Amino acid sequence: MMKNVIKNICLIGFALIGPITLPAGGIQRNLNEYYILNNSKEIILNANCSLYTFPKINAKRLLVLNTGSSLSVLQKWVVNENDTWARVELLTNRFIENPNRTKRGWIKI
Repeated sequence: MMKNVIKNICLIGFALIGPITLPAGGIQRNLNEYYILNNSKEIILNANCSLYTFPKINAKRLLVLNTGSSLSVLQKWVVNENDTWARVELLTNRFIENPNRTKRGWIKI
């Protein structure tokens, strides 16, 4: 009888104390994992930039994106170490805005 009481106390103690040491969601994340565009799927612009048809500076500009625009990152393209591009899609309310408006293109990072 005493053996069962001690076993139950240990079990309840672990059930109450054990989860404190576990990471939230069951996954341990390292802060070094968070590089720009490596893991992120959504970005918000902090400055105006142009949306291009393909990843070249001399490509046709589709439109100018305003500060605060939300973009979904579809693909990352590295031309060389100083030239990185991202293929993005504008996150807009499709019911309110013009359905024929350009929603995808390339931005230089």
